[in-house]
Amino acid sequence: MLRRASGLLAWPILAAMARPFSTDLPATQTAYATFLEAWKKVIPNMDPPKTPLSFMMPCPPTASSIPSKLTVNFVLPYNSELATYEVDMVMVPATTRHMGVLPGHVATIAGLKPGVLSVHEGSEVTKNFISSGFVFIRANSFADIVAVEAVPLDRIDAILVQKGLAEFTQKLSSAATDLEKAEAQIGIDVHSALNSALTG
Repeated sequence: MLRRASGLLAWPILAAMARPFSTDLPATQTAYATFLEAWKKVIPNMDPPKTPLSFMMPCPPTASSIPSKLTVNFVLPYNSELATYEVDMVMVPATTRHMGVLPGHVATIAGLKPGVLSVHEGSEVTKNFISSGFVFIRANSFADIVAVEAVPLDRIDAILVQKGLAEFTQKLSSAATDLEKAEAQIGIDVHSALNSALTG
């Protein structure tokens, strides 16, 4: 029984070692292309329905060497702050840790927490406080940063931040329901991050 269990545990490792890299695999037909072929056979006189994939621009191919610049798209729900803007580095407040992104960064998706997003271009550093969002880092040295809200750091009033932190701390101590506690805790987290951004 023990011998059989150890063999079963080793199977995924052996299978992964035997599998070729993704670049070695032959190109397969996508599901949408298969759907289009079937659609044309059944309803040849009508255009097929549009999918989100048909509205997306293809990603640029991954370069054979690491480029010298990182291309950044930084968007908010109401505005595009940076569009295909080339920079040296960005620092994002990921939920796991503060993360620096350079050209050639490994492909990553990370959630963002309240904190400072800094964009480094030569000796210039632009800092924005963001509330939350996501960063999508692609292997071709492109980074898409999607934030719910962003404010330039120099436009934040330190007195209002201290006042808000005190108010939400008061609300947390007097909260009766779980919803009130959660709302107060979010307010404390955001104002604490604002305070740290201004003082540090």
